[in-house]
Amino acid sequence: MTRPMVRELVDHLSAAAADPQVRCVVLTGAGRGFCAGGDLADIADVDARVDVNAEVAELRELHRSSQLMHEMPKPVIAAVNGPCAGAGLAWACAADLRIAAHSAVFRTSFVSAGLTGDFGGTWTLPRIVGPARARELYLLNRKVGAREALDIGLVNTVVADEELRSSALRTAQELAALPPLAVAGIKQNLNHALTSDFNSALDLEALRQVTTSTSADCGEAARAFLERRPPQFTGR
Repeated sequence: MTRPMVRELVDHLSAAAADPQVRCVVLTGAGRGFCAGGDLADIADVDARVDVNAEVAELRELHRSSQLMHEMPKPVIAAVNGPCAGAGLAWACAADLRIAAHSAVFRTSFVSAGLTGDFGGTWTLPRIVGPARARELYLLNRKVGAREALDIGLVNTVVADEELRSSALRTAQELAALPPLAVAGIKQNLNHALTSDFNSALDLEALRQVTTSTSADCGEAARAFLERRPPQFTGR
């Protein structure tokens, strides 16, 4: 993970979030792994006299990659091939769904590098696997294989390495065929529920349920059901 690469990812995610033709995003690694995190060679060259405020501001901008995946109205799938560590794991956790190849290996990696973690992993991981398991993974830096990742709820499914791409694309196509307004609303409801009280969640559910009930897509879903045909959703 380099800073220019992360900036490019932010640009691509921003474009995908704004493009009405994009219904789902798949994030995967090029090569033998998903993402091993930051380049330790860059960290080794950091001067102790660095401008902390400037570095924090720049890192916060790079964090938009995780924020966009978590908050964009389109579902995001992480197709995890091979090693997935450090900030790469945080990226995977920012996605809505995680599909892992049998060869996938997960590790937080930060503590062994003398770091505390970034890209939102300390917020997302406890919400995925639970706080006790997240503390174990961050503090003990234990390596987790694909099968164990499935057992602890870190990933949604595990497939053969050669099936990862096709499996991720099938899932993306399933999501892309759904009504976009409903998908976006469900994602917003689930995100809001992570930090809200029950009464507030009910208020938001009521508002979004009524809003989507008056959409063209909702009417199309009802007509398609009655006419026994596949629906054609337009996002309106």
